[in-house]
Amino acid sequence: MKTYSAKPAEVEKKWILIDAEGVVVGRLASFIANTLRGKTKPTFTPHVDCGDNVIVINADKVVFTGRKYENKKYYWHTGHPGGIKERTARAIIEGRFPERVLEKAIQRMMPGGPLSRKQLKNLRIYAGSTHPHEAQSPVTVDFKAKNPKNAKVA
Repeated sequence: MKTYSAKPAEVEKKWILIDAEGVVVGRLASFIANTLRGKTKPTFTPHVDCGDNVIVINADKVVFTGRKYENKKYYWHTGHPGGIKERTARAIIEGRFPERVLEKAIQRMMPGGPLSRKQLKNLRIYAGSTHPHEAQSPVTVDFKAKNPKNAKVA
């Protein structure tokens, strides 16, 4: 039996819509990272972009388990000496760009490299419940119903 290797011209990309309201960040990020890479398809090929386009709405309503909402810190460096900065997950979600929490979680679950950067361009995250991609007729995936652990109970 020969090993199947997908060619870029053979790849069929679908559009997927996910509502992130009340969903745990890490579980959702893991699912989206696998979908962007194409690992959910039987035709997965590691060196070809065979993943789907993903639209996430209500990214400002994602939840963390435990005390991560107050304690989790995001670090970055300005490039200057002593330029390490930090911000909590709460400050980012309540700030100007709440979708960055989910965006960074997905980005850090994907391998680094040119292909991953290309695959991340197939991700669209919106803080509100509206999106401008109705013309692509995305298929809605009920991620919350897949597993009871995907949604925070209390």
